[in-house]
Amino acid sequence: MAEFEIYEKTQSELEIGRLRAKRGMRAQVIMFSMMIFLTMLSFSIVLAYNADIIGFSKFFVIPVILLFAAVQVGLQLYYFMHMNEEGHGIPEMFMFTGALIAFLIVLTFVTIVWWN
Repeated sequence: MAEFEIYEKTQSELEIGRLRAKRGMRAQVIMFSMMIFLTMLSFSIVLAYNADIIGFSKFFVIPVILLFAAVQVGLQLYYFMHMNEEGHGIPEMFMFTGALIAFLIVLTFVTIVWWN
């Protein structure tokens, strides 16, 4: 059988834990609010394009929407997948390596198609 050891935290350790939890929750709410804002901004840009407002051409709208999507993916990985916490170095390395390889494969095929 496994033996269990009970460790009682001191009052200062409990306070530090509460402070860290409070900061973490604040960061989660801020990031969620930022993602909602970026989503609303994306929809408003598309609505402006559909309403034929001057300055909102497809050459502006598509890159901005893709930029907002990339920012949201990065924020979701770092805050909602807890990649900003310590101890996630190896999974982070594998995710970024996979993203780099996928980007290079897509770039390769796009280059092959455009040059032929």
